[in-house]
Amino acid sequence: DVINVSGHRLSTMEVESALVAHPKVAEAAVVGFPHELKGEGICCFVTLKSGEGDDSLKKELTQHVRTQIGALATPDQIRFAAAVPKTRSGKIMRRLLRDIAAGRESTQDTTTLEDYAVLAKLRSEDE
Repeated sequence: DVINVSGHRLSTMEVESALVAHPKVAEAAVVGFPHELKGEGICCFVTLKSGEGDDSLKKELTQHVRTQIGALATPDQIRFAAAVPKTRSGKIMRRLLRDIAAGRESTQDTTTLEDYAVLAKLRSEDE
């Protein structure tokens, strides 16, 4: 996927790779969300190898991405999650994450979702 941040096209895969390069990160999913100034903002859903995330780790991850890619790729939001929604074949369901990041109620098809509890937990944390 490609998101348009302040008129610059940015690959979500590039931001995900920078996040996963951090020693505490097990998995990351990056999506765009509507942003008043930038057009699209960067929202990162991060699963840690162990422990729980806090504000200092958010700052550390933000700085890590900024160092790896540049100021343009600085995440606007970092959300820690136990898991991200995936299909039964293991693909991340980014459309559901986009809805959560934008604060919308998802009306998307979830029949291929592997674990509904993951989606419910992300939604409850969003409220």
